[in-house]
Amino acid sequence: MIPGIIGKKLGMTQLFRDDGTLEAVTAIEAGPCVVTQVKTAARDGYEAAQLGFGPAKRLNRPERGHLKGLGLFRHLREFRLQDASGLEVGQRVDVSIFREGELVNVTGTSKGKGFAGVVKRHGFAGGPKSHGQSDRHRAPGSIGATTSPGRVLKGTRMAGHMGNRRVTVRNLEVVKADADRNLLLLKGAVPGSRNSLLLIQKAKPGGG
Repeated sequence: MIPGIIGKKLGMTQLFRDDGTLEAVTAIEAGPCVVTQVKTAARDGYEAAQLGFGPAKRLNRPERGHLKGLGLFRHLREFRLQDASGLEVGQRVDVSIFREGELVNVTGTSKGKGFAGVVKRHGFAGGPKSHGQSDRHRAPGSIGATTSPGRVLKGTRMAGHMGNRRVTVRNLEVVKADADRNLLLLKGAVPGSRNSLLLIQKAKPGGG
């Protein structure tokens, strides 16, 4: 069975549970997806399924040839499998693969924040706010030692480009899975802005 699906973030809302507690949830348009390719260990060296999602306005000839008879999909993403037997090209995948209460991992591209300083990017406290200090309120401070090692160490946290990275949030609870509306409601927030692409996969036992 395919462990995941492709979706589009719709935004956040609130939902009352049966016990009356109010929960913040993210609404995702998940699927329906179509299996566009099945990879096997014998032919490709590993087991995987490629899914197509979202209508495409324009594709080149190789892309059209790859999707011949399946439709035109804007997004193609691959999901690793333990066993690809029983899967067929053209098979439909929707949110019915998830159950309420199940844990999933969500992968997306975080919002880009542009060039950010160390206070915003890494949570630094900044410099002293008194005793004659000026223009040091949001400065990083010292970035290294003197003769030893005589250089700035790799990985030192500094100002730079923030966001616009591939991020995975793990172990989010499925609050509701509505296959009729292709709607998936997950507890909490997921990476990305509204209408951004998401990959939703079942979490491995043990929180992986």
